[in-house]
Amino acid sequence: MSAFVYGEERFEEVIEEVLLASGWERGSSDDYSKDFGLDTAELFAFIGATQRDNWSRLLAYHGNNLDEAQRHFAQHLAKQIDERGPLDVLRRGVKDKGVLIRLAYFKPAHAITDDALRLYRANRLTVTRQLAYSTSNNKTLDLVLFVNGIPLATAELKNPLTAQTVEDAKEQYRKTRDPKELLFARRTLVHFAVDPDLVFVTTKLAGDKTRFLPFNTGSEGPGVSGGAGNPPAGASGYRSSYLWEQIWHPDTWLDLVRRFLHTDKESRSLIFPRYHQWHAVTQLTDHAARNGSGQNYLVMHSAGSGKSNTIAWLAHRLSSLHTAPTLGQDALTKGLRPNEPVFDKVIIITDRVVLDRQLQDTVFQFEHVPGVVQRIDKDSAQLAAALQGETAKVVITTMQKFPYILDKVQGLKGKRFAVIVDEAHSSQSGDSAAALKKVLLKFGSDDVDESGDLLTASALARGRHETLSYFAFTATPKPKTLELFGTLHPVTGNPQPFHTYSMRQAIDEGFILDVLRNYLTYKAYWKLANANPDDPEVDPKKAGAQLARFASLHPTMQAQKAEITVEHFRKHTAPRLGGRAKAMVVTGSREAAVRLHTAIKKYVEMQGYVGCDSLVAFSGDLEVDGVEHTEARINGFSEGELPERFAYTAADDKYAGTPKAKQDTEYKILVVAEKYQTGFDQPLLTTMYVDKLLKSVAAVQTLSRLNRTHPLKAQGDVFVLDFVNEAGDIAEQFKPYFETAATTPTDPNLLYTAQNAVTGYPVLVDSEMQAYAEALLAAEQKATSDTALQRAHASLYRFTEPAVQRFKALAEEHQEAADGFRSALRDYTRMYAFLSQIVPYQDPDLERLYLYGRALLNRLPRRQDPSVDIGEVQLTHLRVSKTGEHDASLSPEGEQMLPGFVGGGAGRQHDLEKVVLSELIDAFNDKFGIGLGESDKVWVEQQIVALAEDGTLEAAAMVNDESNFGVVCDKRIEDVILSRHDDNGKLMQRYLDDDNLRSQLNQFARRQAYQMIRRRKGIA
Repeated sequence: MSAFVYGEERFEEVIEEVLLASGWERGSSDDYSKDFGLDTAELFAFIGATQRDNWSRLLAYHGNNLDEAQRHFAQHLAKQIDERGPLDVLRRGVKDKGVLIRLAYFKPAHAITDDALRLYRANRLTVTRQLAYSTSNNKTLDLVLFVNGIPLATAELKNPLTAQTVEDAKEQYRKTRDPKELLFARRTLVHFAVDPDLVFVTTKLAGDKTRFLPFNTGSEGPGVSGGAGNPPAGASGYRSSYLWEQIWHPDTWLDLVRRFLHTDKESRSLIFPRYHQWHAVTQLTDHAARNGSGQNYLVMHSAGSGKSNTIAWLAHRLSSLHTAPTLGQDALTKGLRPNEPVFDKVIIITDRVVLDRQLQDTVFQFEHVPGVVQRIDKDSAQLAAALQGETAKVVITTMQKFPYILDKVQGLKGKRFAVIVDEAHSSQSGDSAAALKKVLLKFGSDDVDESGDLLTASALARGRHETLSYFAFTATPKPKTLELFGTLHPVTGNPQPFHTYSMRQAIDEGFILDVLRNYLTYKAYWKLANANPDDPEVDPKKAGAQLARFASLHPTMQAQKAEITVEHFRKHTAPRLGGRAKAMVVTGSREAAVRLHTAIKKYVEMQGYVGCDSLVAFSGDLEVDGVEHTEARINGFSEGELPERFAYTAADDKYAGTPKAKQDTEYKILVVAEKYQTGFDQPLLTTMYVDKLLKSVAAVQTLSRLNRTHPLKAQGDVFVLDFVNEAGDIAEQFKPYFETAATTPTDPNLLYTAQNAVTGYPVLVDSEMQAYAEALLAAEQKATSDTALQRAHASLYRFTEPAVQRFKALAEEHQEAADGFRSALRDYTRMYAFLSQIVPYQDPDLERLYLYGRALLNRLPRRQDPSVDIGEVQLTHLRVSKTGEHDASLSPEGEQMLPGFVGGGAGRQHDLEKVVLSELIDAFNDKFGIGLGESDKVWVEQQIVALAEDGTLEAAAMVNDESNFGVVCDKRIEDVILSRHDDNGKLMQRYLDDDNLRSQLNQFARRQAYQMIRRRKGIA
């Protein structure tokens, strides 16, 4: 066949043919004014067809000289576009001599008036091929898309059959398109690099630095799990045909201009949606427009998906969404009519302040009306006012505020709400979700309390409602999340996401990095010795946990992990990103965080290293070795300052090292305990040191702190060094969230099984539960303030007193039965809080048991389990060594099934048979001490034993407190240690040479020896 059949020109023709058939007009390069950057013929054809009266007024100013009027207006319009940008001009028009001239008409939210649609249909969308755009050369562009004479987009087309691909199109933009040209600098908004298989897009040409982003549907198509790219070609013969068939369709293109494209306030860069963002927003709103309120939607979008922008676009569209002209039967049965608002308010539940700022900026660009978006940052009264007021269309708040305004909201009868839940798994819980529904349904739809029975109303408030729609966003849905918000598969009936943008696709497209690619595993091998004079019997479970904790927190263990962490950081991490790279250390407890942070600082000081400064993050107050610690006290500044302090880099501070520097210290290592493991976005993080067992969603969320991209950051920069977990185990935790997840639906009758389990114990009486429930609901109806409601709740405890007494009697007679009742009641309340949101039970008995049971649980006396004292235990051997370097990256396996909800826990386990401590230690040594020898003996622990066995020190310890004991001990400690110097020559030399180390070890050894002597003598 001829080159013409396969060539680029034929590709252009195919695209042009589709565009012309969908409503575009063919533009002419001759009509393009290179001086103004406008197609003046199309511009004035549009104005003449839509605004004849206003144009006549302008024409009169120029003595009805058409050429002069057109020249002047084109010049004025060009200047306005230069100053305001084409988006603002298209959305708001321009004024010339007091006359407003619209430059575009957008589709109204509803199609009630024919006149509004007439003006919309009068827009002139033109596609011009081979546009000669420059005054300085004869170069042309393959395609340029105009709206009413204003050029908005360019496209370079390539055909692999002529040995050119989309990569050549990118290079053409980078190498041969001068960003300073008027068309590129101040007119067009977006540029497409296109071949028959792939599409890439950029909103700014910057020569060699031009960054193109993928604009593809995903290898399996849009909204489902897949990788990068596009599915096989359909009837069009092109994988990329969605671009000109969907995105460039006149309705879609004008909608993108009207309600998607916007400028990021901080970066000043134009935001053009990625394909999955556009697709998710349009699919969600189209479904809501056809079906009305009352639907739940789960959006499973990976990190790197641009979720904040997706939520902003969705919230804006929902705030003005109208029902579709043609409704389905389900919508009609709800009483919906075409072209009426779907929602009265959009409520966003999130803890991210950045989302508020972004929404404010984005929506204002669309609406130019202040107050449309309101963040609730004061109190519940502010939230109540926002829900009742007319100005705020989008309300941003946290779930925690809803329980406090149940009786403050008036006038919401018949109102419909769209609730967008950011990170569904963390924001949506049983009681807070029910409180939210009660607020929004207060005095609302009749089905809430059609019988007038408050108990039934309370039960109904927990389920789904026709006036509420949830749009839940998360990258890591739990089974409960899938059931609460998921869509049932038409064949299997399994709950699944409504829309998916997978971790796999985000990695393939380069929006996040693969945290499993470079995974280093270490393992601690250790042995303990029982130093107790006797050999007590202990609970193996509790004592085992204490033994493991003792080994984990032992100073020698912490010191070895600190050394490995710092040396790895200095060798592998510190030089990366031009010296900007940072690391996070994840610990299993607050005490572990404090101890490991201290050990890291000591090691860095001892070695004289620079560039390894660290911070610690944990919540609350904590006592370690008799000293009170807080995060702020250790770091030297408030908790709120930490993210900014940690983000500081000297490489980006031109005043670094001078008095004008933004801060004195550049922190490189952050040690955390249950903090900054979710939602912490720091692109400079390249390495994570894990000293905590990670399971399920927590594993994915924690390690995903590393996946953020940065212009200087590549895949090879990302490391995980894990002291606790196996690489294969971590990979298994990632599997459900690598592509897409589903679960099996819950059996509704599980709740009745749980109910029977509770009522099978001789504790509860129906009449008492009924009296409590009626009194509670009546009090909630009457309370006029939060204080009054709290007093009412406190007074209701009398209704639970008989059950508390019966429980105590049961415990005295049969402790295991009492424990079984408590466990069954706890399981029931948890199960009901969840299942009642999914299953419309409308069963007063279930609601009554839930309300009463929740109150009773707070009053039941807790069983005091005796603690286990493992006494004096020594760490005798220790080695922390590398066990492997792994590439734990996942391969595509399709949808993963998460285990469904099967009910409560197993209840209280029977006490394990006790074992003597020495046997338990032997079992631990067999498990954790494989391969240890003399070289792995713990030198410090040996010195403490020697001190404790010294007769002089023993006598001093018996008659002195620890402080006075130190006076004697400090004189003897070095003599004892020096007499044993052969045990570990290397550490011995460091002890002699390093004053700081010697002081620290002396202090530790003195304290341990004192306590050991007094324990042996039976003195507390």
